[in-house]
Amino acid sequence: MELLWEIAGWAGAAAILSAYLAVSMGWLKAGKGFQTANLVGAVAFIINGTFHGAWPSVVTNVAWFLISAVALVRMRPENSPAAVPADPQVQFPGVRDTTGQMAVVEVLTASMPVVSMPAVSMPAMADGQRLAH
Repeated sequence: MELLWEIAGWAGAAAILSAYLAVSMGWLKAGKGFQTANLVGAVAFIINGTFHGAWPSVVTNVAWFLISAVALVRMRPENSPAAVPADPQVQFPGVRDTTGQMAVVEVLTASMPVVSMPAVSMPAMADGQRLAH
């Protein structure tokens, strides 16, 4: 039985280190595969650490397990940002676009509703002049 606990420890080390290497080298994205390898590796380390009475390692790997588990839950499709409707991006006249997105301009026709925006007051400069648009 002791051999099983040792194998668990080495397997955990291999899972966590190979996942870290793969993400660090750009072979794998830090997504579900990475988090799953961390979760499995943490469980194996918890088993090995408990067998050896290495309580600091057990506590660290319980935290490692919880972090990976929460990350995996948050990656589920119903929790992904794509499932949540995004706020529309608004580009105000005279304000530089810093989003790097391509602007789409639509020409208003008689069949399209016209939406009016409230007037915005431009701040005055120290000498009382208004800023140019």
